Amino acid sequence: MCAETPNYKDTLNLPRTDFPMRAGLPKREPEWLARWEKMNVYGQLRAKTGRKPFTLHDGPPYANGHLHIGHALNKILKDMVVRSQQMMGFDARYIPGWDCHGLPIEWKIEEKYRAKGRDKDAVDVVEFRRECREFASGWVDIQREEFKRLGITGNWENPYLTMDYHAERVIAEEFQTFLMNGSLYQGSKPVMWSPVEKTALAEAEVEYHDRQTDAIWVPFAVQGQADTFVVIWTTTPWTIPQNRAVCFNETVSYGAYKVVDTPDECWAVKGATYLFADDLAADAFAAARLQDGMFERVGDVAADELSTLVLNHPLHGAKGADGEWDFDVPMLPGDHVTADAGTGFVHTAPSHGDDDYQIGLKHGLPMTFNILDDSSYRADLPFFAGEAILRPNGKPGKANQKVIEKLVEVGGLLARKRITISDAHSWRSKAPVIRLNRPQWFTAIDKPLNDGMDDYGKTIRERALTSIDELVTWTPQTGRNRLYSMIEARPDWVLSRQRAWGVPLTCFTKKGAKPTDDDFLLRDENVNARILAAFEAEGADAWYAEGAKERFLGNDYSADDYEQVMDILDVWFDSGSTHAFTLRDREDGSEDGLADLYLEGTDQHRGWFHSSMLQACGTKGRAPYRGVLTHGFTLDEKGMKMSKSIGNTIAPEEVIKQYGADILRLWVAQSDYTADLRIGPEILKNVADSYRRLRNTMRFMLGSLADFEPEKAVDPKDMPELERLILHKLAVLDGTVREGYAKYDFQGVFRAIFDFATLDLSSFYFDIRKDALYCDGKTTRRHAALTVLNILHERLTTWLAPILTFTMEEVWLERNGADTSVHLVDFPETPAEWRDDALAARAEKIRAVRRVVTGALEEQRTAKIIGSSLEAAPTVYVSQEYADIITDAELFADLCITSQLTLSRDAAPEDAFVLADVEDVAVSFAKAEGSKCDRCWKVLPDVGTHAHTGVCSRCDTALSSH
Repeated sequence: MCAETPNYKDTLNLPRTDFPMRAGLPKREPEWLARWEKMNVYGQLRAKTGRKPFTLHDGPPYANGHLHIGHALNKILKDMVVRSQQMMGFDARYIPGWDCHGLPIEWKIEEKYRAKGRDKDAVDVVEFRRECREFASGWVDIQREEFKRLGITGNWENPYLTMDYHAERVIAEEFQTFLMNGSLYQGSKPVMWSPVEKTALAEAEVEYHDRQTDAIWVPFAVQGQADTFVVIWTTTPWTIPQNRAVCFNETVSYGAYKVVDTPDECWAVKGATYLFADDLAADAFAAARLQDGMFERVGDVAADELSTLVLNHPLHGAKGADGEWDFDVPMLPGDHVTADAGTGFVHTAPSHGDDDYQIGLKHGLPMTFNILDDSSYRADLPFFAGEAILRPNGKPGKANQKVIEKLVEVGGLLARKRITISDAHSWRSKAPVIRLNRPQWFTAIDKPLNDGMDDYGKTIRERALTSIDELVTWTPQTGRNRLYSMIEARPDWVLSRQRAWGVPLTCFTKKGAKPTDDDFLLRDENVNARILAAFEAEGADAWYAEGAKERFLGNDYSADDYEQVMDILDVWFDSGSTHAFTLRDREDGSEDGLADLYLEGTDQHRGWFHSSMLQACGTKGRAPYRGVLTHGFTLDEKGMKMSKSIGNTIAPEEVIKQYGADILRLWVAQSDYTADLRIGPEILKNVADSYRRLRNTMRFMLGSLADFEPEKAVDPKDMPELERLILHKLAVLDGTVREGYAKYDFQGVFRAIFDFATLDLSSFYFDIRKDALYCDGKTTRRHAALTVLNILHERLTTWLAPILTFTMEEVWLERNGADTSVHLVDFPETPAEWRDDALAARAEKIRAVRRVVTGALEEQRTAKIIGSSLEAAPTVYVSQEYADIITDAELFADLCITSQLTLSRDAAPEDAFVLADVEDVAVSFAKAEGSKCDRCWKVLPDVGTHAHTGVCSRCDTALSSH
């Protein structure tokens, strides 16, 4: 009868941990959030003294709806910046903020009114503003909780809101700086105008969509030359009544073309001569249904000849027009004219286009005021009175149709064609916008300012361009080029909006004075001070209260002599001013009123980055930020833009419910945020897989550390080479992590840590050291391994905490007290002596040899000759170079996870296993001799010869000391 084999499992040092394999993040993350709030982690961090501040200034989202995936991307990136900077030793401050004014919120209230059949204009303005304030406040509370659920740290109890009374006071004060420094003026020039919303729009509030329109070719008769016409082309027929000139380019080749024959239903006049750019004549005649042979080129038309021509408006002499269009139309040179499309001649309506306006300004062309705020023609305009370009619902009105019909009637049309163009639309109402001449308030960006802040230039534009090149670090660098080109070419800033919810332009104009008069604007510090004091106490509603004009003008001026400006400021001026009431005025702002970083999407080069730059250059003399980071947009898995109508959107809350916020954070970290980012079910599955691999690494580490005794920690200089190699790699990785976080390269940081954790640790170090950790007794080797695991725990949890905020807290708390948090500590300093480049170089060669051994064993495993590498005892044939490095066969056997191993300098047999990329190494397979140890499973000759039954010498020793 055989003796029963002892069960040695309980004698092994197997991992012990409560850290679960399954994360359960959706359920557990809210518990950590509550814990951090109770501990006041953000407040504790602010209490740390002696740190250099780092301030990321939050670009304010609109408080008008639930978060989308782009919000999540943006706020997670910001959080990674703040947390990593804090853990690198800075006092990283983050004050979340919200944009509460402007059309996005006002539009929501109007939608509610329309649903109830109410007229917004019939509601008292203060009451309307109160509703806007309540609406914004409600969404601030909702979005705050949604942002917090993402694990975002910050001063959530005291965010900044543009509608706070102090904020409204400062916005007004910043505006008054422009009033007093002379850059503010009222002008009449074309602006982006939304007839549906009845307000001017900034470029950042406009998006471009395809729409169909009528392109028309219109002949302008040349005075003094019978039957000779200059032909223009336009996609906005409604602007023809406002035409005041035709432009040409002096570098374009023009010709005169005579019509010799016409088909039926053709508007061209047989025998007439039409002038075109030579490159475009054939296309124009084709649109007019003229085939080859029906027209001929009869001569060149030189630029100096064109400049002498005077034209008649197409509606010149029209019956019933009462002479409305009986004026001369000059021919004017313009660099904006091209021969790419149209006719090579550009119809010029100074009231409806930027280039047109500049030409008009240069040559003194009169402005027209034919179009009203609702896009209808003025009531006394012949033929077209009351016709609208757009209806109130944003659909096309009859203006284009009526103009075309009248041109046909008077013989003023050569051709028409239905085409699709990319045109400007309001990104809120989605309705088209038009260029419309309307009195607006502007800031002159090229006017020298007498404010004593000339270090970076005398004008706003000069200061902005100098700031971009000398004062700001751009991530990625391409952001510099984009903003520079925009500011270099931009016109004056339109500050005014014809709405109700916002900070008003707190100024007064003198009745009867012209905008160009010196006394047109009231500039009085005492009046300004009274306004600011009222705003500080009552908010901007004070401007709309009964008797406000008399109150602010005081006894110094007669209210009858002044008009109170009732326009509100462009909401971009609000957000552009946030640096003043957040960075400058708050105790937790920045010491010099500047932000270390602004971080937003690439669209903010024309939005918040842009407006903040212009605003601060007018009031501070420089950019309000030292650094700018831009990220791309979110796309679906196929690279398509997300759209509710397509059904390819992904809401942050859906990801959190299924996976947890840490998976969303990991998606951000694994992505190249400098380009557009794709997200979808398959991508999230892959992210979750990476998370599981990393979590398993952490779980093994935590389980093994259950036996760690700090008093038995091994000094690095006394550790085996394998442990010292891991410390070397940690020292190198420490530099990579710090440099990556400093450059906001979260993808690079995570990839470096993940590769280290999965390749160097799980697939190499842990795989090798499992044997020592499980089976050794109280050996130096085992204590050294545990010491390294303890070092790894401290570094991996802190390095990853800015990314996997919740999970690393869980990992940290497994080994630390309940009253602490990983988010209260810094990245640990890594001793320079850990770095050992010579050891690392040797280790790379040893690992190369190990790869050949592993390959040989895998071949035997595939052939089912062995089941485990511990059944093998290979002979490894190496060159002298390798033999000088690998001197201990027993240690190398441990590295190769074999029971036995022989090193040989002899010539390898011809059938030995080799790898093409590792020269001078070959492996011959042999099975290990002896018996399998019942405890460690190594196959050794001495098994069964010791006091404890069925074990090897190493295990017998361990059992004796157990």
